[in-house]
Amino acid sequence: MKKLAFLMLAIFTIGFAQAQTKKSKNMKKKILFVVTSHDKKGSTGEDTGYYLGEVSHPWEVLHKAGYEIDFVSPKGGTPPVDGFDLKDPVNKEFWENKEYKNKIDHSMTPSQVNPKEYSTIFYAGGHGAMWDFADNKELADIASKIYENGGIVAGVCHGPAGLVNIKLNNGKYLVDGKKINAFTNEEEAEVKLTDVVPFLLENKLKERGAQFEKSGLWQNHVVTDQRVITGQNPQSAKSVGEAILKELNK
Repeated sequence: MKKLAFLMLAIFTIGFAQAQTKKSKNMKKKILFVVTSHDKKGSTGEDTGYYLGEVSHPWEVLHKAGYEIDFVSPKGGTPPVDGFDLKDPVNKEFWENKEYKNKIDHSMTPSQVNPKEYSTIFYAGGHGAMWDFADNKELADIASKIYENGGIVAGVCHGPAGLVNIKLNNGKYLVDGKKINAFTNEEEAEVKLTDVVPFLLENKLKERGAQFEKSGLWQNHVVTDQRVITGQNPQSAKSVGEAILKELNK
């Protein structure tokens, strides 16, 4: 009887372990959204922050596909929001989702992030990103680890400011030699902030070796190149989410 009981226990243990291994393989890795902590457009005194639609539209696509999303910001806590338009039904859906509203209002600091938990890091835009994304070494290190682990790095509008100083293990910039898209010089001129932002995003990405692609003002434009996905402006936000999902499904 003892031998039989031991054998049955062994079979159960092996079966349970195999089931857990299968479950862990089938579990989707989380996606990390990066939002700015910066709330002013330079010395203008005008408010800024993360652009709501650039969070909500990719969130809707990825959330509906079954992915869990976490939020990180340079300072953690409740980040400032811009583009607050609840007439946009997707913005409204996100803002009224208690779970995710609580998550973004209690965003992690970079030191709280474990890169191994994430399949993707996505930098949302909003002008605030121009002041606190590029020089944040902790965020750049997180993105580099996710990418080197086979993950995706993405951004939209001013979000790719977070990509300009990401370096890989080979010493090269992440964007070097890749097709990249972001808020253009022409769009910055159109909103009359060329002389307000600390640098022009298009120019900086080109300096880093990016093959910069763009469309006309406010046109939806998304580029995917070697697991780096970038979109030009708020109009591109949903398409960036769809491109991330397509890449994750490969």
